[in-house]
Amino acid sequence: MDFALTEEQRMIQEAAREFAENEIAPVAAHHDETRQPPLDLVRKLGELGFLGMNVPDAYGGAGLDMVSYILAVEEVSRACASTGIIMSVNNSLVCFPIETYGSEDQKQRYLPKLTKGEWLGAYALSEPGTGSDAANQKTVAVRDGDAYVLNGTKNFITNGGFADIFVVFAMTDTAKRVKGITAFIVEKTTPGFAVGKREKTLGIRASSTVEIVLTDCRVPVANMLGGEGGGFRVAMSTLDGGRIGVAAQAIGIARAAMEESIRYAKERQAFGQPIGQFQAIQWMLANMATEIDAARLLTLRAAATKDAGQRYTTEAAMAKLFASEVAMRAVKDAVQVHGGYGYLADFPAERHYRDAKITEIYEGTSEVQRLVIAQGLLKE
Repeated sequence: MDFALTEEQRMIQEAAREFAENEIAPVAAHHDETRQPPLDLVRKLGELGFLGMNVPDAYGGAGLDMVSYILAVEEVSRACASTGIIMSVNNSLVCFPIETYGSEDQKQRYLPKLTKGEWLGAYALSEPGTGSDAANQKTVAVRDGDAYVLNGTKNFITNGGFADIFVVFAMTDTAKRVKGITAFIVEKTTPGFAVGKREKTLGIRASSTVEIVLTDCRVPVANMLGGEGGGFRVAMSTLDGGRIGVAAQAIGIARAAMEESIRYAKERQAFGQPIGQFQAIQWMLANMATEIDAARLLTLRAAATKDAGQRYTTEAAMAKLFASEVAMRAVKDAVQVHGGYGYLADFPAERHYRDAKITEIYEGTSEVQRLVIAQGLLKE
C-alpha cells in the first residue's frame, strides 16, 4: 500500500497552500465579519484551475484526479471555510453532474465558464419541508411545449446569492416519487427565477446561503439534466462526491484549529511556563493530531476509490461523518486551549468553532451518513 502522493499531487497541494496562505488567510476574518463573499479570490481560484479540477481539459477544466481535488479543498478551507465551500460546491455539486449527466451541448455551454470562474454554480435540492428526505420534493415542473414550467421554493442554497446557474430538482411526475424527480440547469436570468432572503448563518458567513423562488419559471427542455425522471440518481451520485469535498473542508477547519492551538500553547504562559508544557493541553493536541490524520486517510481512501472507478458511496459517507465530527471536537478543544481568548471574535478559534458545525449538516447530516453506511453494510 503506497501512501505517497504523486509529484503532480504534491504540486497541486503546494500551489493551493501558497495561494491560501498568501491571498485568502489574511482577509478571511474580514469576509466573515462583513459577510461579503470573497468573489475576487474565487475568480482567482478559477484562473488557477481550482474551480473545475476534475473536469476534462476539453471543457476548460484541469483534468485532475479526486485526490488532487481534496488536497486543494483542505488547504483552501484551512484558510477560510467560506471560500472552501464555494470552491467545493462549484466543483462537486455543479461541474460534476453537468460533466457526468449533461449533453454535449450543456457541457460546451456551461463547463468552460464554470471552470474558469466566469460563472459560479449552486445546487438546489433542499426545500423548506424537505431536508434529509430528499425524495419528498414539492417543487413541480410541468411540460409545456419546448419548455418545463417550474414552481416552488428551495432553501439553504449555498452560493445562491451570487451563482449564475443552478442545478435544480423538481417533480415531473408526483405519482412516481423518486422516479418522478428531474434535474434542470437553470440560469439566474431566467424569467420567473428569483433569489429570496439571505440567511444569517452561524458560520461560513461569507458563502451566501439563500432561498430561491421559482414562479412559472420556463426552463428549456434542452436544459433538462440526466433525462426525465432521472433526477434522484443525479442528486444522490452528486452528493456522494460532495461529501468527499465536505470531509476535506472539515479537515481544513480542524487543522487550522489545531495549528492555532499549538501556536497559542507555545506562547501563553501560566504558572511560570508555556501552557503547552501541561499534560492536559498536550493530550488535547495529541487527540487533535491523531484524529485529523485518521480523517484525512479516510477521505483520501474515498477519493482514491472514486478515482479507481469503483463505487464509493459508503467510503464517502464514512469520510464525511468522521471528518465532520473530528472537526467539531478539534474546534471545541481549540477554544478550550485558548481559554477566555478563545471566546473572543478577535481570535481565529472562535471563527473555526462556528464554521465547523455546518459540516455535520450539509451534504447529508451525520445521522443520514450513518444510515448510508449501515445500508451499505446490510447489502453485503
